[in-house]
Amino acid sequence: MSESMWGGKELDLGAYLARIGLEGPVRADLATLRAVHRGHVAAFPFENLEILLDRPVRLEVKALQDKMVAQARGGYCYEQNLLLAAALERIGFSFTGLGARIRMGGDKLRPVTHMALKVAADGGEWLCDVGFGGEGLLEPLAFHDGVPVRQGGWTFASGPRPDGTRVLRSLHPDGWFDLYAIGPEERFPVDYAVMNHYISTHPHSPFVSRVVVQQTTAEARWNLVGSVFSTARADGSQEQREIPADELVELLAREFRIELSEADSERLLGAYSSGT
Repeated sequence: MSESMWGGKELDLGAYLARIGLEGPVRADLATLRAVHRGHVAAFPFENLEILLDRPVRLEVKALQDKMVAQARGGYCYEQNLLLAAALERIGFSFTGLGARIRMGGDKLRPVTHMALKVAADGGEWLCDVGFGGEGLLEPLAFHDGVPVRQGGWTFASGPRPDGTRVLRSLHPDGWFDLYAIGPEERFPVDYAVMNHYISTHPHSPFVSRVVVQQTTAEARWNLVGSVFSTARADGSQEQREIPADELVELLAREFRIELSEADSERLLGAYSSGT
């Protein structure tokens, strides 16, 4: 892997670390990896608003830094994990890009459209994924041991499949729930550019016709999908309600810390009201 493959040289690491609330020295060890992963998940909401605003989803590090760090926005899968990759490269970690097929509890064969990272630290390999949204990891997960791990109020595990993939699972009240299956093939930024084009433009993509904004903490998960805003807490309690258009902008600011310009707010409301 070349030194600049993931754009680490272009990243203002100090600004990124400040955005995720991480102070003090960083080094390529497991303690730093955990702190960066947890801080990133806490700071950046998962969101697809650029698509609804009819703008291309740009993956260059400078564009990601401007949007997510300087403008305090979030992003979806590739934006989140590519920004993390740039930071990890800049810090000095060794890692591999991976691709995954979304499962969400089912067996339907879906295309490889998700990004994750396998990161080496302290003699082990760790699954890092800050871009899965609602049921995503809070911290890195040991890549090979398969032991269930509690992260805040949520429990995760990964396990091998006969086809050579590994499945990330989340523990639900009724048992284990498959989130996605990770393939063994190494992936590169050019691969994610192709995936990003499909996910941000294809009419069958779940992100082109509705708002999707999510935030996960140790205690709760907040989701706005279409016009439905839901909260799922680690104690098992849940609630949801419909969000009318005149509440959308205020909800984004209050629950997800996303503050849009007046022009973007008007454009988003137009898409939200029309259902496109």
